Amino acid sequence: MTITQTEIPGAYLIIRKPYVDKRGSFARMFCRNELEAVGINASIAQINLSANNKKGTLRGLHYQLGDAAEDKLVTCISGVIFDVCVDLREDSPTYMEWVGERLSAENGLSLYVPKGCAHGYLSLSDNAGVLYFTTQFYIPNSEGGYRYDDPSFGIKWPLEKPYIMSDKDKNWHHFKEDV
Repeated sequence: MTITQTEIPGAYLIIRKPYVDKRGSFARMFCRNELEAVGINASIAQINLSANNKKGTLRGLHYQLGDAAEDKLVTCISGVIFDVCVDLREDSPTYMEWVGERLSAENGLSLYVPKGCAHGYLSLSDNAGVLYFTTQFYIPNSEGGYRYDDPSFGIKWPLEKPYIMSDKDKNWHHFKEDV
């Protein structure tokens, strides 16, 4: 694994290095020792799998509050997604900034999203499977979120609207409504 800091402190891009032979390939998706060596919380509480049937499915922007705040290690295991991390930590030098990465099974990239950041993604292909490890258990009444198109963040999503979204994600409010 190669672990590289993104522009947002605590958010990392992780590249799997596959071993390839005549059978196919093998790669580590998670290594506690390597993650902890760069300061990443590798204490996993929950592993989630999201199936996104259609290109243009958007999930997010989500975060957990208080003791339920979580770090996420996000990996696309089939298809392609555009994965986004928005820094909501008021004391961060990149407060209100975002990073986005194309993740796919083929490119071997994962994005580590630290607590205090909102997370969301857009499927860029049909049948996009997303596996993500979290450091806390999901607590529904601790969930927060903001609209994907919030002008406070200015995220440049790579596909045009309309997106396939849950009613909850369509109805998150804008950041400025919290200020």
